[in-house]
Amino acid sequence: MTVRRRAAAAVAGALLVAGCGAGPDPSSTQEDARMFTNPVVRADAPDPFVLRSGGGWWMFHTNSGGRNVPVRRSADLVDWSEPEEALPELPDWADAGKTWAPESIELAPDRFVLYYTVAGRESGRQCVGRAVAAGPQGPYRDDSAEPFICQAELGGAIDASPFRDTDGSLWLLWKNDGNAIGVDTWLWSQRLSPDGLRLLGEPTKLLKQTEAWEGTLIEGPFFHRRDGKLYLFFAANAYDKETYAEGYAICDGPTGPCRKAPENPILKTNEVASGPGHASMVTAGDRTWLVYHAWTPGQEGATDPGRQVWLDEVVWADDKPSVKGPTGTPQPRP
Repeated sequence: MTVRRRAAAAVAGALLVAGCGAGPDPSSTQEDARMFTNPVVRADAPDPFVLRSGGGWWMFHTNSGGRNVPVRRSADLVDWSEPEEALPELPDWADAGKTWAPESIELAPDRFVLYYTVAGRESGRQCVGRAVAAGPQGPYRDDSAEPFICQAELGGAIDASPFRDTDGSLWLLWKNDGNAIGVDTWLWSQRLSPDGLRLLGEPTKLLKQTEAWEGTLIEGPFFHRRDGKLYLFFAANAYDKETYAEGYAICDGPTGPCRKAPENPILKTNEVASGPGHASMVTAGDRTWLVYHAWTPGQEGATDPGRQVWLDEVVWADDKPSVKGPTGTPQPRP
């Protein structure tokens, strides 16, 4: 071999050892594309709720960026669009600036009802409103003359969550905002009319704060039925502290009674995320995922980046859910 050929071979060998002799490894690129790393929304997007409709996913969250109800869209639960406005106008009885925890339900292909928390002008408390749209992204319109639920004497009403049971009945969960006036915070349930615009019968108290980890409040409820069992998930403790966490109960039906799980909380602060909670649950294929917000450790209460959105898998064993998270390392996409 000539000196020139030996030198060329040596250079080629060095390039291969360095990993740049043949360009990017296709298998590595494909593997990276199948993975994701939390958070999936790296901006302030508190109280995230995800709805599946029309082959895609829609995320609603508490007001930010000057929008009453921000809505984002995704094809895969991981890559989310920039927010748009789902509720351009508030009803006359409401004041802007405190539009919290919106959730939408699809009642027909061209009928969606949004339940949201907003400042009630007359009561001076947070109240629940409802608005209707022809598509999941809105625009939603609230034509009501008064709040849907207020409970001003109990501190207000927040965190409304609609639920369609397996028998077709519609229900609404919410929390009375008792911690605003120093009284108990109850999770309530009441049946909805088929159009989602009226409450039927009387409300039922399901749960209140009773455990040490819950502090002075529980909130952010939602129902999830699996294999015939009805689960009631909820967040607890101060939203801007590392003690905020997520737990669950099992209920005999939408009006209870409900029994809290002894292993609560099932999602809590760790080294990568602080104060995780106020979640929603989605099923993609045969896997279940929890969508929730969390703070960057040490920045609880800060507005930048605020409460970012995290996505972690829920694993079921002996009818008990456990959450693989908060997870800060790469994991397979849904």
